[in-house]
Amino acid sequence: MLELRFIRENIDLVKTKTAKRGLATEILDRFMEVDARRLVVINEGESLKNRRNTVSKEIAALKKSGDNDGAAPLIEEMKEAGSRIKELDDELLGIQEELESIIMSIPNLCDDSVPEGQDEEDNIEVKLWGEKPQFTFTPKSHWQLGADLNIIDFERAAKLSGARFALLRGFGARLERALINFMLDLQTEKHGYEEILPPFLVNTPTMTSTGQLPKFEEDLFKIKDWDLYLIPTAEVPVTNIHRDETLMESELPIKYTAFTPCFRSEAGSYGRDTRGLIRQHQFNKVELVKFTTPETSFAELETLLADAEAVLQLLGLHYRVVTLCSGDLGFSATKTYDIEVWLPGQEAYREISSCSNFLDFQARRGGIRYRPEKEKKSKLVHTLNGSGLAVGRTLLAIMENYQQEDGSITIPDVLKPYFENRL
Repeated sequence: MLELRFIRENIDLVKTKTAKRGLATEILDRFMEVDARRLVVINEGESLKNRRNTVSKEIAALKKSGDNDGAAPLIEEMKEAGSRIKELDDELLGIQEELESIIMSIPNLCDDSVPEGQDEEDNIEVKLWGEKPQFTFTPKSHWQLGADLNIIDFERAAKLSGARFALLRGFGARLERALINFMLDLQTEKHGYEEILPPFLVNTPTMTSTGQLPKFEEDLFKIKDWDLYLIPTAEVPVTNIHRDETLMESELPIKYTAFTPCFRSEAGSYGRDTRGLIRQHQFNKVELVKFTTPETSFAELETLLADAEAVLQLLGLHYRVVTLCSGDLGFSATKTYDIEVWLPGQEAYREISSCSNFLDFQARRGGIRYRPEKEKKSKLVHTLNGSGLAVGRTLLAIMENYQQEDGSITIPDVLKPYFENRL
């Protein structure tokens, strides 16, 4: 979240940046009204409390001298002052709660390098890697291949759980497992990330720290009668590892990678990507999370992106990188790159990773600080995260890009150590 003082002192900037996201700015007008009232209430309350302290001494002196008649009107005045002070304290509590609610609803400010736009159509392509594969036949979609090879079973998954679930069988399940191991091995052995296996259920403070609550509650799965939610991404528990902690600058950057299942209700996505593995209620992902100093966070974003790209490069999958425009940017991010892999069966690029810098937005919510080596006062860290990668989407990308005319699927060389070469 943004700092209250920063919003107050930079309200025009916050309005401008919020408007660039395509969001209404009326809430910021309300912020100014409530914040102005807060100062009035504080000033009146402090004035009355100072008056009460002074008059209390006068009353004591009058009573000591036996002048009860002189003390009586002052005592009555203090009763009225006490009642008013209570009213003001109660009002201030309500004001502070409303201000907190408003602040929690204000998105992060997009970086100046973020292109202005309304939606994904306005994202800017910044990189292409590899070339689209050429086929001597019409390539099939992954759901066609999955059915033909009996490796993806949507019907039985629907029987077990409903729509937007998948059951992987045989080669499909083995390929998913191989990809998870390959991604974790790459990030830990080559890129220096520490592997984490976090809980898959987390509480309200954990969800709030990374920005899922309160704004995106409808997209979460909550456990009935428990203060626990199924995680929508490993970013949530892994970023919260250092919640309410002060790190040493010498420890930074801290780099974690984690495999977890992810659970999302996909609220608001009705009718979108209803076929295949693209938009599921449950899917696997390998996540990359960084904690950095403010001075290095944008450089670390570039290396985070490169670490995610390396997965696709080693798998030999053609992709592009786009910079998200202001209207397509996530709530907590200041800048995001999306990696979009080419899917020949659908003749389209589809997102397979998002790499984002959140600056101190999440750290302020979570109280994640560090102590600079030559300074006494601690500072908020900057947090970053990216998918390295969404496993199911990588699986379907391999299926569609490595399909053969006879209906079989070969696998990239880097996966051969994990199982046999051909289905």
